[in-house]
Amino acid sequence: MESKILSNRDIRRYSRQIMIPEIGLEGQEKLMISKILVVGAGGLGCPVLQYLTVAGIGKISVVEFDKVDESNLQRQVLYGTSDVGKLKSIIAKERLEHLNSNGNYEILNLRLDASNALNIISDFDIIVDATDNLETRYVINDACIMMNKPMVHGAIYKYEGMVSVFNYRGGPTYRCFNPSGTSESYKNPVPAQVGLLGVLPGITGTLMANEVIKIITGTGDILSGKILILNIFNNTFRTFTINNIPENHNIEIISNK
Repeated sequence: MESKILSNRDIRRYSRQIMIPEIGLEGQEKLMISKILVVGAGGLGCPVLQYLTVAGIGKISVVEFDKVDESNLQRQVLYGTSDVGKLKSIIAKERLEHLNSNGNYEILNLRLDASNALNIISDFDIIVDATDNLETRYVINDACIMMNKPMVHGAIYKYEGMVSVFNYRGGPTYRCFNPSGTSESYKNPVPAQVGLLGVLPGITGTLMANEVIKIITGTGDILSGKILILNIFNNTFRTFTINNIPENHNIEIISNK
């Protein structure tokens, strides 16, 4: 096997992926030149970052401003006890470099919001929403629409995880799935309020990474126009269709609601 992009060492490292006919050398080369932005390095972001790193993504940038808290360690598997109090972005970068020194890892220690979203996402092929709040999800969605970028989304609640791909080749947006709320009483539940089984973000985040890889390599059935809901309590996987609402593609100003 010969490649203009992959070294012999790369080919050995990713040989199990390259052996898959749908991936092959061409697919692995696509992974190598891809640029992915992951917003959030918490419960969902940790498995996403790990599996994209070992898959051979060329450039991964992490947007994360938070510090490691002891309560994070039950599910945020990039961090350990000695990391408590340190910036997640810095620790995540160190762990990713340890997993795969061939990648290019960038950290953005800030909060993504309406004022900076367009500048931040402009240079990336796919945006991964691994956040835990509605406001940032709407910002990511709107920026992705304006920049014509696919948005891989994941969310978790108690025993349930959900995964979808928005704004993919004109497909439904996050606002098609979750119209903006107008009530101040409607808030996104967080683990500190409702609890969370630690393995759930690992399973959900891995499925999110899988969607990123499929989009890059052009393989498989993309979760565009669909949302996958998994329940690890009763072992069910259900897929629902999302209606594509044309007016939700007409975004001129980024909003967080």
